[in-house]
Amino acid sequence: MVKGYVLVTGGDRGIGRAIVLRFARDDYYTVFTYYRNEDAAKETLKMIKDIGGDGFYLQMDVSCEKSISKAYSVVAEKIPYLNVLVNNAGILHFGSIEETSLNDWQRVIDINLTGVFLVTKIFMPLLRKAPWASIVNLSSIAGQTGNIVASTAYAASKAGVIGFTRRLAVELAPKIRVNAVAPSFVETDAVREYIDTPEKRERIRALHPLRDIAKPEDVAEAVYFLATPASRFITGQVLGINGGRLTC
Repeated sequence: MVKGYVLVTGGDRGIGRAIVLRFARDDYYTVFTYYRNEDAAKETLKMIKDIGGDGFYLQMDVSCEKSISKAYSVVAEKIPYLNVLVNNAGILHFGSIEETSLNDWQRVIDINLTGVFLVTKIFMPLLRKAPWASIVNLSSIAGQTGNIVASTAYAASKAGVIGFTRRLAVELAPKIRVNAVAPSFVETDAVREYIDTPEKRERIRALHPLRDIAKPEDVAEAVYFLATPASRFITGQVLGINGGRLTC
């Protein structure tokens, strides 16, 4: 029996894939999007089927209103409503302010922040149809601190997600809950260059009082908790998945 219907943007790999599989494992019908890598999306769907789950994927550019509207039409034809929206799709960006062009800045903001706004706005009718609904946005510790690695563009975009989350939680209450997660370093392809030697790995581990690096599954568990009725009295919050790093 299907527990509910979930949409995860950027669910084809990394953190997004872990989130997709976490919901699928608990009998949620899971829809996820990919941007370019359809092979990765096919592999994720196979993994869903292998654990007895169900769902489908579709291509979507979160920075393009037309692309999102097209995806909405497809999703609305296949599922009756949406219980959970996870705004996961995003890009990393590195470099100093002198190295960041206006095009770089705009692309990061368009995908990481405007994309969250557009997807949420366009899929709102399906969320409002659900008997219960919640939204979880992926922010970052970079949006809470002066991050040691990511650029100002990335930090600004993720700080914006936090502000968006807090305001939207007030706007949509009590019908729809809205929360965010803010990971530190997570073992994904995007951060591989920072942990590809024992020395680099230890340097990153040492940033965190728990002396470890988060795995995608750690983020997925937090997202699952915030998205489902287990957290029914939580909204407008940012859950740090940072091994204690924010306290330092």
